[in-house]
Amino acid sequence: MSSLFDGADWPRWLELARQTVEMTIEQLPEVLRHHVVKLPISYELKPAPELIEDGIEPDTLGLFVGQAFPDGISGMEALPAQIILYLENLRAFADHDEETYRLEVQTTFLHELGHFLGLDEQDLADRELD
Repeated sequence: MSSLFDGADWPRWLELARQTVEMTIEQLPEVLRHHVVKLPISYELKPAPELIEDGIEPDTLGLFVGQAFPDGISGMEALPAQIILYLENLRAFADHDEETYRLEVQTTFLHELGHFLGLDEQDLADRELD
């Protein structure tokens, strides 16, 4: 898989994403923040080929996998709940502009967090998180 990132570039954009997510979490109401800090957040370049074969678009910006919070945790889930942000896709979407990248990381994180909280695509669109 070819990458838009070179070796020196990746750490910078990864750190920008992490800072943006941390700042976004800090701004959440305490009742949400309490649950979100336990939710793993992964940072990857692009969706894995297996996900693309399963129907995930190659230019997907983020993904929530696992059991949504309102559905409860039974311990029998195939995948643990987590948010995955695809940084190469986010950076390409932002046309390599740092401010746009940060905004899109925040929007994508909140969109996937909405799925964790049980919101569907229409609910997210109503909140301008589509």
